[in-house]
This record gives sequence, C-alpha cells and structure tokens, in this order.
Amino acid sequence: MTIIAPSVLSLDYANVNVQMEQVEQSKAKWIHFDVMDGHFVPNLSFGPDVLKGLRKLSTKIFDVHIMVSNPIYFAKVFSELNIDYLTFHYEVCTHQEILEIINFLKSKQVKVGLSIKPSTKVEMILPYLSMIDLVLVMSVEPGFGGQAFDVSALDKIKYLRKVIDKHSYSCLIEVDGGINAETGKQCVDCGVDVLVAGSYIFKGNIVERVNSLL
Repeated sequence: MTIIAPSVLSLDYANVNVQMEQVEQSKAKWIHFDVMDGHFVPNLSFGPDVLKGLRKLSTKIFDVHIMVSNPIYFAKVFSELNIDYLTFHYEVCTHQEILEIINFLKSKQVKVGLSIKPSTKVEMILPYLSMIDLVLVMSVEPGFGGQAFDVSALDKIKYLRKVIDKHSYSCLIEVDGGINAETGKQCVDCGVDVLVAGSYIFKGNIVERVNSLL
C-alpha cells in the first residue's frame, strides 16, 4: 500500500493539537518535515524545537527533508532527534560529501534519503541507489508549498522504478510537490512508494484527504 506522508509545512499552527490528532487518526504512516535555511531555497521553515514539540503529539514515522546549503551540519543536528528518515539534496554536495553524510546517518541509525530538484537529471543519483533508503523526486521547485505539479516527475519515477526493481534495491521512491488525488494516482501508477502532500491534506478534512490518496 502507498505510504502517505502529510507535510507539516502546511499545518495550521494556530490549530496544531487538533490537526495533529486528525493526522494520528488517519491512515497516514509518515509525517514529512521540510527544513529550509533561506539559502538553498528562498524561504525559512522551522528548526529542531518544532520537530521536538510535534514528536510529543505523534507516533508516526518522522521523515525529515533538509533543503539547506550546509547539509552536513543539519544532518548532525537532526540526527540527534527522534527521527526515522533524513533526506538531503544532491545539488549541494560533492560526491565525497554525499558519501560522508550517508555514512554518518547510518552510524546514527537514521535512514538516508537523497533528493533531486525538477531540473536535475535522475541519472545523476544512480550511483547512490544501492547505498540509500529513499530517493525523493521533487515535483515542484523546493522552497514553497502550494505549487502546481511538474509532470516531468512522472518519467523520473518510472525510470527509478525500473532501475530499483532490476537491481533489487531496497530504496523507496518518494514524491513531493503538488500532490492531490489526481496527481497522486499518476505517481502511484508510475511506481512511487511514498506520497508527500501538504496543502491538499491540511486545507480540507485531513482523514478524508489522506484516504483519497490511498
């Protein structure tokens, strides 16, 4: 079954307890955190304290996506929290830095994700698929919620599905950006494992919106 990961970037922070309780009651298995530094992307989101607070309200898998220009530093900070996955961006790292972050997160028993922006060719991350637990295909430009879905993500998902299945890699395919009932189904049909959805879930009935993605 497809894993649904509501993105708390779209959470109503004046109504946190109620909305988090609705997420807990839904069939979503993960919660997705977008960490932005104002450098790699032109926006700021939240830091460790917000995640610590939400951890007290949830038993879900915590899936942290760091959209930052210094991923080594942020990986060290967030790996000390009670998280399950940490995904960083291919675009800001050298090959050696990617290996360093992968090895560091594994030493902390945190599952490793690698993300690519819409403009990045999916072939660039093939050498790392055997080493990581998740590949995140961005279907919008990272940095802001509520953007329209970029259909180029579908071909990337199809390609990754073929490569991962051919080599029997254990890497999950995740997609984030512009996900709703229609685009979510398109991604699932192409072979995605995890759907991240923010505005679509939190701007409606949370339980019903999660169910519509399954």
